[in-house]
Amino acid sequence: MHLTFYKYQGTGNDFIMIDNRTPVLSKNDTNLIRFLCDRRFGVGADGLILLENSENPRDDFKMVYFNSDGNESSMCGNGGRSLVAFAKFLGIIKDQAAFTAIDGFHEAVITNDLVGLKMTDVSGIDEKENALYLNTGSPHHVIFSDEVEKLDVKKEGAAIRYSEAYVSKGGTNVNFAALIDEASFKVRTYERGVEDETLSCGTGVTAVALAAHASGRTSASTVHLSTPGGELSVKFTPVGASYKDIWLTGPARQVFKGEISC
Repeated sequence: MHLTFYKYQGTGNDFIMIDNRTPVLSKNDTNLIRFLCDRRFGVGADGLILLENSENPRDDFKMVYFNSDGNESSMCGNGGRSLVAFAKFLGIIKDQAAFTAIDGFHEAVITNDLVGLKMTDVSGIDEKENALYLNTGSPHHVIFSDEVEKLDVKKEGAAIRYSEAYVSKGGTNVNFAALIDEASFKVRTYERGVEDETLSCGTGVTAVALAAHASGRTSASTVHLSTPGGELSVKFTPVGASYKDIWLTGPARQVFKGEISC
């Protein structure tokens, strides 16, 4: 098979994009997806995203996301933002988008090369020993620490991801965050499905922003997050113990177009 693909990145979180409106890739071909995401033998990416036609008339398209292990995954915030940029490149949208992902309906806007993605509402933040747990479209364990720069994120993240506490949930993503100032945090993330530290995680920084507010570490309703791959912001509206109108914003850019025989 001769496959045309595009490579996108959002703050270093990189994705293979495929226009699958006329089906060219099977969602059941786990081995092919894993091969394409392999950084030594394939294209290389944190995940692969299919842009497909949606069954819902309110949508401009549908998002189908796979982790680099080849399995369909929960929501990816940076992937969603990158897909919106891809949809604009294809001429499907201009500066606004509506689409459905695995966690439901999303809206997005593009302003001066920044893509803002409306995330799902969040409630039920669980406090654990020295950590918080919440679902921002994907499950996230958040630890606040002054030692973020020194941590072995892959080792410590994997220990939590595979711990007994999360076995029944299929594991979790793990975020380590440090306060920069009242409305800014440094974040490093171990990503489930990639099984390593990634340069950025959209649902992860969203989880950190909400966890910081819920735990009283910030009173700001717009939080800036600094990741190894770049800068993101999360804006939200607190409603009791829940959070609504959550917007994840940052850059998303095309890296290259390619063709591969597979």
